[in-house]
Amino acid sequence: MYRGREGQWAFLLHRISGVAIALYLLLHVLDISLVMLGPDGPFDAFLAFYHNWPFRIGLLMVIAAVVYHALNGLRIILMDFTTWGVKIQRQLWYGVLVLTTLIGIPVLWVVVPQILAGV
Repeated sequence: MYRGREGQWAFLLHRISGVAIALYLLLHVLDISLVMLGPDGPFDAFLAFYHNWPFRIGLLMVIAAVVYHALNGLRIILMDFTTWGVKIQRQLWYGVLVLTTLIGIPVLWVVVPQILAGV
């Protein structure tokens, strides 16, 4: 029975963040491939789009997804290769959330003023 405990939330967020990272990488590869169309191609239009505030907010979410996915992957490794990892998996997951937040604060400190200033 699904109870919505920490393990299920960690699994769900790990999958969502993985899909978000994969979609961002696909977008990045498609964007870089536009350079091959020459100097008059749509590459400059994409660069201008990337500086708009909606894309910057999406970039913040992708950064959060990468940080969470990496730290949760380390949590999964600890659970798989240690005898004590499963016993404290709940605390490890909360640690992942705290570390993701602590790492995200400096990112927000830099990017949010740029979004508000329209840089």
